[in-house]
Amino acid sequence: MSPEIYRQMAQLEQNHWWFVARRKVLRTLLQTLALPAAPSILEVGCGTGGNLPLLQKFGAVTAVEMDAYARQQASKQNGSVILPGYLPDHLPPLPAHDLVCLFDVLEHIPDDRAALHALRSVVKPGGVLLLTVPAYQWLFGPHDSAHHHHRRYLATALQSLARQTGWQISRVSYFNTWLLPIVMLYRFKQRILPGTGGSDASMPAPWLNRLLTTVFSSESRWLRHHNLPCGVSIFIVLTPQ
Repeated sequence: MSPEIYRQMAQLEQNHWWFVARRKVLRTLLQTLALPAAPSILEVGCGTGGNLPLLQKFGAVTAVEMDAYARQQASKQNGSVILPGYLPDHLPPLPAHDLVCLFDVLEHIPDDRAALHALRSVVKPGGVLLLTVPAYQWLFGPHDSAHHHHRRYLATALQSLARQTGWQISRVSYFNTWLLPIVMLYRFKQRILPGTGGSDASMPAPWLNRLLTTVFSSESRWLRHHNLPCGVSIFIVLTPQ
C-alpha cells in the first residue's frame, strides 16, 4: 500500500467503526479456537499494529510487516516483535507457531496461491491459520484500488484455493453482513456519480461512527456459534493437512 494509506490507518484504527467492530468479531473468533495454553502467535502483514494488543491477550506475539513506517508504528505496541518481510518469498526466518493470522492481507498479494503455500512453514502441525479477506469481486471499487487490492473473494473460491495449497478447512463464514446492503448502495453510487472514488477510510460523524460500530460488532454474538451466508468480508480457519 502507499505511505498515505498506512498513515490513514495509524490515525483511524483505534476509533474508526470498521477497525473497532472487526476487532470485536476477531476476539470472538479467537475465543472459539482450540489453542494451547500461552500459544505462540504470528501476525503476517500487521500494518501499523492495530490488532497486536488484541492478539497479545491470547499469547506471545511476533509480527511481520513489509513497510518501514508501519513497522515503526506497530513497534509502539508493547510486547510484540516486529520483523521486516512479506509473502510469499520474503518471510524472515521464523519458527512454526500455534496460531498465524492474516487480517485482510491476502488480497494485497499478487500470487495468493504461493502465499498460502508459504504459510504452511510457519504453522505448527495441529496449529491454526486464521485469515480474513474482502468478499465479492462485484463489490470491487475505488477503495480496493486505493488500497492496492488485487481481488475480492467468494467463500467457495477461497476454500478451493486453501485445499489446493495443502490446508484443511475447519470453518468458513461471511461476516459484516448487516451492513452489506449499505455497502452495495455505496458502491453503486460510486459507479454512477463522478468524484466519489478513493479510499473509504475517513472518520464519520461521532454518532454515525458509534452506530456503525454497534451494528457491525453485534454480529460477534451470532458468530460465536453460527455462520453467516453473505457479507462484506470472509473469515476462514485452516489447519495444515
